[in-house]
Amino acid sequence: MKKSVMTIALIMLSFVSFAQKTKEQNVPQVIKKALSEKFPNAKNVKWDKEENNFEASFKNNNIDNSILFNANGKIIETEIAIEVNQLPKNALQYLNDNFKNKKIKETAKIITEKGDTIYEAEIKGNDLFFDENGNFITKDKVS
Repeated sequence: MKKSVMTIALIMLSFVSFAQKTKEQNVPQVIKKALSEKFPNAKNVKWDKEENNFEASFKNNNIDNSILFNANGKIIETEIAIEVNQLPKNALQYLNDNFKNKKIKETAKIITEKGDTIYEAEIKGNDLFFDENGNFITKDKVS
């Protein structure tokens, strides 16, 4: 389990480093359709191309979301903005122990295509990743 979570985190980090903004007209129809079926209330969608994948960033019910799709419209991961106090207890303790008095810029809940949950906290120019129980997995510089 720990090995698969680490692998998932490393894959997610690789997606982040190759993103390029793209216009909606360049997004395949199958992907736009998948987004509208899953999130019919998505507002102000912005698109990034990440190698052969597309990421849609948008607001849904006033909450920031992003979804990474493969070229066939299958969801690879979903990222939902959360409040700091929604992080698991162990993650909050880790942040308090290691980054006391540092501002947490943003936090998110990430759901992988396999259904695994990973939490993310951006602090001091780093993305910190935690498993579903709040155990620290890895850290990556914000690009």
